[in-house]
Amino acid sequence: MKKVFLMAAVSAAMLFAQGAKAQTNLQIFYDFGSDRQHVTTTLEGFYTDNWGNTFFFIDHDFNTRDSRDKVYAPSGTYFEIARCFNFWQDSALGALSLQAEYNGGVYNGFTINSAFLGGVDYFVHSADFNNTFNFKVLYKKITYTDQQVPLQFTFVWGLQDLFGVKGLRFSGFADFWWEDHTLFADHNGTILPESARTVFISEPQLWYNLGQHFGCDNFNIGGEVELSYNFGTTKGFWARPCAGIKWVF
Repeated sequence: MKKVFLMAAVSAAMLFAQGAKAQTNLQIFYDFGSDRQHVTTTLEGFYTDNWGNTFFFIDHDFNTRDSRDKVYAPSGTYFEIARCFNFWQDSALGALSLQAEYNGGVYNGFTINSAFLGGVDYFVHSADFNNTFNFKVLYKKITYTDQQVPLQFTFVWGLQDLFGVKGLRFSGFADFWWEDHTLFADHNGTILPESARTVFISEPQLWYNLGQHFGCDNFNIGGEVELSYNFGTTKGFWARPCAGIKWVF
């Protein structure tokens, strides 16, 4: 579950490391954030091959409401796809990949400006691939947007069987990038507006494979907390908790 309240020029590199295992999954969340309180679905995929790996996700936010405040349609959609190229996986530089990425979408009828990213990814892991970490430095160009520094720094992690508990997974990402954008409201809903030049967002997730106890390893329960600073059109630091389920295909 990703960027639920999106601005018109935003992206975040979202690579949930899945170790050496290819995976497609569907996540259904309820966002308890005071400015959200709606459902988001995320279809996510990660696939490896002899030339590297591919990651994508598609978010749908369900918050278009009628006069009775009933949700009847998605309010926005957001898409990211990233490709890591690595033709030298068996060499001394096997941990280093080249990355290309695209982000974009729409929210409440407003276009989310496209972002094009390219750079390097450095991957480290434990011997059994249960613990994985990616460090990324990416050139980032957002269309029709001023940027003081066209860079994004990303850290991604995945810890499987956390604390020795089989099926407990802690994963997530943290992004920091430069982007000139306007903040329209703070925690009190005060109309500002105010300008900002940097953005931070992190989404730690905790999942437990509940299905392992009744012969269905596909089923997981868990949640995430979106931690952000000057993200979207909201000023300051926010912590938005979510709870949900995940089905791994």
